[in-house]
Amino acid sequence: MSESSTEGAAGVAQKVTEAVTDAVSGAAASGNWRRAGLAGAAIGVVAAGAAAGVAVERLTVGRGMRKKARLALDAAGPYGALRGTPGTALADDGTEIYYETDDPEPDVPARRRGLFGRRAPAPVTVVFSHGYCLNQDSWHFQRAALRGVVRTVHWDQRSHGRSARGMAQADGEQVTIDQLGRDLRAVIDAAAPEGPLVLVGHSMGGMTVMALADQFPELIRERVVGVAFVGTSSGHMGEVNFGLPVAGMNAIRRILPRVLRTLGSQAELVERGRRATADLFTGIVKRYSFGSGDVDPAVARFAERLIEGTPIDVVAEFYPLFQEHDKAAALPIFAEVPVLVLAGTKDLVTPSSHSEAIAELLPDAELVIVPGAGHLVMLELPELVNGHLAELLARVGAVPPAANVDSHGSTAQRGR
Repeated sequence: MSESSTEGAAGVAQKVTEAVTDAVSGAAASGNWRRAGLAGAAIGVVAAGAAAGVAVERLTVGRGMRKKARLALDAAGPYGALRGTPGTALADDGTEIYYETDDPEPDVPARRRGLFGRRAPAPVTVVFSHGYCLNQDSWHFQRAALRGVVRTVHWDQRSHGRSARGMAQADGEQVTIDQLGRDLRAVIDAAAPEGPLVLVGHSMGGMTVMALADQFPELIRERVVGVAFVGTSSGHMGEVNFGLPVAGMNAIRRILPRVLRTLGSQAELVERGRRATADLFTGIVKRYSFGSGDVDPAVARFAERLIEGTPIDVVAEFYPLFQEHDKAAALPIFAEVPVLVLAGTKDLVTPSSHSEAIAELLPDAELVIVPGAGHLVMLELPELVNGHLAELLARVGAVPPAANVDSHGSTAQRGR
């Protein structure tokens, strides 16, 4: 890329910043929430991992028809409707973290008691950690597949889903990946205080699992029997270009914090406008969530709802922590347990090369690279992900081996 091209990209990025800043500031002064909505539309890109420069495919039907279509898709696909036994864990800074547990079907009483009336050992618990701008419902298909078969815990990261807003953030302190790791420890202590654990993390959730290991290695050694990293990274997120020209992305990365601070400072106004311009998000969310063009429209709409549900100021609070994330040194702690590392080749948010880097540090891990899959691979190809997850759980004795588990098919490239 020539120097002039780089300067041109920087100029465009600067103009984007000024436009967003002016739009939100002007909207705040005038009370014109629709004007803020046009600026807030950029958040669909930020939530997916990019900030500007994406051509949005506009639908050709009217706004009223688009709204009706979204409502019809919401009704047709009741994704995210699974609920379990609710609970609340208290983080070390006082933030209330919401979780739900799903227990397996009742077993034979004698097996529950153990031989000669002794207490049976605690069952394996599978703990699912979700990604940035999502919530626990992003594991819908995996939850449905494991429901009644194995004990699971699904939780909402702080400031996401049904969890409370971070107490530290309320005082102006920045959230960190280490804090998320401590939150996960609090959830484990509350929802699964004993027995073996399998940890499953997608994107930011995988980073959270790494932060847990970094701070509580004894917990990993004593209780964790298996781990699955799905579409995640151990570091170097500052090098990801999200499918944009490198020079343009470098310029955007420099000015993005200012854009986010501007939007976050007018959260209520931007949220009103964001809802009014919801149709703008459709193409952006699809591009950064899925690699295939033939995803079930109801699933695509479900992903859109998950991202839309994340408040703009939460987007702004969490975005900076990815640039600082570096937990490669913590990965060897998992070397003694079965590990699944899975990612799609069309993941623009946490590219599959980052999963390959994780597998390099865990030579005995099973590496699965799925051709054509995007960032939300667990929603895009649920049967494939479920199949590999079932194999991991069978390996650690959490579920019986399935003689006919063949849901991963022949499309995934498997390593190690």
